[in-house]
Amino acid sequence: MTTGDLFADLDGFVTLPRVAGLWLSPDGQRLVVGVSTLNHDRTRFVSALWEVDPAGEWPARRLTRSDEGEGGAAFTKDGDVLFVSARPRPDKKDSLALWRLPRTGEPELLAAPPGGVRGVVVAREAGTVVLGAPMLPSADSPEKDEELHRRRRDAAVKAILHDEFPVRYWDHDLGPARTRLLAGRPGDLRDLRDLTGHVGRAIHDDASWDITPDGRTIVTTWAVAEPGASQRATLVAIDVETGARRVLADDDHEYDQPRISPDGTLVAVVVRERPTAERIGDNWLAVVPVAGGTARRLENGDRWPHSAQWTPDGTALVFVADHRGHAPLWRITIATNEVTRLTETGAFSAPKIAPDGTIYALHSGVDHPPAPCRVTTDGQVQPLQGPGPAVQVPGTIEEVTAATAEGVPLRAWLALPDTDGPAPMLLWIHGGPIGSWNDWHWRWNPWVAVARGYAVLLPDPAISTGYGLDFIQRGWGQWGGTPYTDLMTITDAAVARANIDETRTAAMGGSYGGYMANWVAGHTDRFRAIVTHASLWHMDQMGSTTDGAYEWVREMTPEKAAEQSPHRFVDRVSTPMLVIHGDKDYRVPIGQALTLWWDLTSRNAGEHKFLYFPDEGHWIEQPGHVKVWYETVLAFLAHHLLGARWQPPEMLG
Repeated sequence: MTTGDLFADLDGFVTLPRVAGLWLSPDGQRLVVGVSTLNHDRTRFVSALWEVDPAGEWPARRLTRSDEGEGGAAFTKDGDVLFVSARPRPDKKDSLALWRLPRTGEPELLAAPPGGVRGVVVAREAGTVVLGAPMLPSADSPEKDEELHRRRRDAAVKAILHDEFPVRYWDHDLGPARTRLLAGRPGDLRDLRDLTGHVGRAIHDDASWDITPDGRTIVTTWAVAEPGASQRATLVAIDVETGARRVLADDDHEYDQPRISPDGTLVAVVVRERPTAERIGDNWLAVVPVAGGTARRLENGDRWPHSAQWTPDGTALVFVADHRGHAPLWRITIATNEVTRLTETGAFSAPKIAPDGTIYALHSGVDHPPAPCRVTTDGQVQPLQGPGPAVQVPGTIEEVTAATAEGVPLRAWLALPDTDGPAPMLLWIHGGPIGSWNDWHWRWNPWVAVARGYAVLLPDPAISTGYGLDFIQRGWGQWGGTPYTDLMTITDAAVARANIDETRTAAMGGSYGGYMANWVAGHTDRFRAIVTHASLWHMDQMGSTTDGAYEWVREMTPEKAAEQSPHRFVDRVSTPMLVIHGDKDYRVPIGQALTLWWDLTSRNAGEHKFLYFPDEGHWIEQPGHVKVWYETVLAFLAHHLLGARWQPPEMLG
C-alpha cells in the first residue's frame, strides 16, 4: 500500500506521521523536529522528537519515546536537547517538566514546576535558561505553589475566581494559575528564580519571549488591561539578575514574536496596527533597541510577516508571509528595507538559520504535508530525510482563476481525483476569516474526499491574506458581502470546467468558513448539501460570549453584527445541513450550534443532522473522533450528492 492509498482508508490516514516544530542547535550541526503519531491504543496522538541530518545524508532517527510524548524543544549552548514532557519521573507527578537529553545517554530531569513548563529559551553564549511556568497567585515560592496545587487536588476544588476579562481561551479555562517567567543557571536548574511574580494576564497564553546572548535581558510581550474589558500587547525588557522591568513599546499597536539580534542590541518584533470597524489594521516588522528607544518600522511591502529570524551577521531578517496561495520565505535588509523573495512555491514554517546562513524550515503545500528542508543562500529548496516516507496524494492540484464584476482577480486551488468523467465538487471555505488555503491541513484534508472521487475547490475570497491589504479590506466587517459574491464567482468558474459536475456540488466550512456555509444556506439553493463546523450563527450572541470579545467589537459594531448575522435568513434555508460542534469550543461557543440546530429543526423541517462532540473544542483532535468526523461528513455527502443510502458511522450507533 502506498501513502496515497491511505487517504481512502481512514484507519490508515490517522497513522500518517504529523511533523510540527523544528529546532536548530547554535552551531547549526543538529536539527530536531517534532513528530506526532498514534499511541499504542490508537486513542490519541503522541509527539516525539526526531533528529534530522542537516546535510541530508543519513536518515532521521528518533530521540525520545514515552507514552506521554515530548515537545517544546530547545538547545543548550553545548548542543544538548532540552524538551518538555509529562513522562514518568521519580516523584510520580505528571505535570509537564523540563528534561535534558545529552548527545549520549538518557534524559535527565532538570525542572518540574507543579503547574508545568512552556516557552523554553536559552541564551546562546551564557547558556541561561528561561521558561514559563503557571503558578497560583498567592504562591511566593515553588514550594508554596506545590502545596497550594496539592490542597486544591485533595479538596477536589476546580473553581476559579476572576477579577478581569478574559476567562477562557480557545478550548481551556484561564487560571487560577497564571504564567510567570523563571530563570536558572546553565547546568543547574534546581533553584529557578521567579523573575516576574504574579502578574495576572500579562504573560498570556500567546505570549512569547527571547533572551539576549549574554543572558542578562529577557524581552517579552506583555498584556496590559484597557477600558471596556480589553487589553493590548506591549513589549517589555526584564533584567535577569534583578527582575526589574522596563517598557520598550506601549502604544495603540500590538506587539508579538520578539526576536533578539545576534549582538543583543536590537529586538525584531511583529507590529499589528489596531483595527477599527471601518478599517483592517496593517502588520509590519519593526526593530527596537533593547536598551530603549524608538521602534523603527521596516517597510516590508504589502505583506503580513511572521516567524522572523535574524541572519547570523545581524544585517537582515528572514520571515514568512502569505502570497497568492503560497507562504514563501522573504528577506529584508535592516539598513535599506530591501525585500527579496527567497522561495517560490509552497508554505514555510518554523524557519531557523545556521551560522553559515543556510535556512532550515518545514515545507508544506496544499498537496504535501510539512517536511524538513534546507534552503540555500541562493534560494534552492532541498528536502531532507525526514521521519517517514514522502506522502503521495491520490490526485492532482490545479489553479482556478476568475475576476469579479469590478475586475478584481480571484484564484483558488482545485484538487482533482484521478477518475474519468465529471466529478462532484465540494466548495471548502477557509476559516479565520483572515487566512488562505496555502498549506497542508490534517483536520480539513481535501485528499480524503478526493480519494473518494470528489473534486475540492479551495478558494481565497475577499478577506484572505496574500493578495494585499486592500483585498482583505474588501471583506472587513462585511463577512457575508463581498466574500460571498467572490465565492460564487470562483465556483462558477470551477463548475464551468468539463471535468466538474455542476449538478452535484456541496459547500463546507469551519469557524468563519462555517459562518459562510450558514450564509450560503440562506442565500442560494445551488448546493445539494452544506456542512457547517464550529460555525457562527447568531452574531449578537457570539460577540459577548466568545473568548476574545474585545477583539470582536473592534470589527463588528452592533449594527454590522445584526446586518451580517446568518440567523436572519433561516426561513430561506432549503438545503440539507450537517451541523458539527464541540462543547469545549470557547472561540465559537456551543450556544451558536444549539441555536442553529433549534432554528433548523423547529422552523425548517429537512434532512438536517447534528454531530456533537462533548469533549472536543474548536478543532477535532482525538483520533477516534477524527475518524468519526470524516465518516459522518462523507456519509452525508454520499447521501446527498451520490444518491447513497444514509448510513451513519457504526461508532455512532
